[in-house]
Amino acid sequence: MTNTLEQEFTDADLNDLKKAKTKLEYPSLTTKIANIVGRPIEAGFKFLPKNWNRKVSEVTHTALLKGLEFSMYTMGKPETRESKDWLHKLLVVGSGAAGGAVGLVSLAVELPFSTCVILRSIADIARSEGHNIALLEVRLACLEVLAFGGKSSQDDAAESGYWMVRGVLAKSVSEAASYLAEKGLTEKGAPPLVRLIAAIASRFSIVITEETAAKAIPVVGAVSGGAINYLFMNHFQEMARSHFIVKRLEKKYGMKRVEETYKELVI
Repeated sequence: MTNTLEQEFTDADLNDLKKAKTKLEYPSLTTKIANIVGRPIEAGFKFLPKNWNRKVSEVTHTALLKGLEFSMYTMGKPETRESKDWLHKLLVVGSGAAGGAVGLVSLAVELPFSTCVILRSIADIARSEGHNIALLEVRLACLEVLAFGGKSSQDDAAESGYWMVRGVLAKSVSEAASYLAEKGLTEKGAPPLVRLIAAIASRFSIVITEETAAKAIPVVGAVSGGAINYLFMNHFQEMARSHFIVKRLEKKYGMKRVEETYKELVI
């Protein structure tokens, strides 16, 4: 058996890793949304009801659990094929336009729907990068993508990078994988699942809150709501593509070698 740590990175693989690092370390969702609405996202926070952070947290937990169920049971065939990024963007644009027309009350319905579509798109991208989406570890890696691009309030700058987030989630992912392999999703309140969902939600909810605040700005209607959802989906598609490029290279070169090379790359 070839020792993967002795292989030299090909130019193509090194280029892929550099592109992945650029996206994973410098996500630009907030800036892009601010450009759409014509002002900083912070301007929308004053339009949100009191205790809105708690509401977002509750809905986010529900959305992630529903998304996990969706990804566990409806991922489809595992054969590698090109991802349909445009289709998933179209679906969330429609839900965003409808939600923008109705207002903030639509969050409890729109967020679980859009989360399921995002996870479907993430799985589609994972499959296109050669990963077997029938494997539990790949399905949980899809869920893991939702933790990228948003910082927990307890994070400092050193704890918000790609590898740090993966390290923080590693134990929860491992425990959840062991539990799901044995029992499936029969006990939704099981501690391993609760810990994993909470770890991901602490970061995902940051992005959700910013998206919701942008939609709360009075000038944002159905059209802009759809545009914001487009950017939201595009963000996680970029995170997914980059994450599964890294994991594809890990299978070829080994995780330690890829991490070391990633950290050495100047972007």
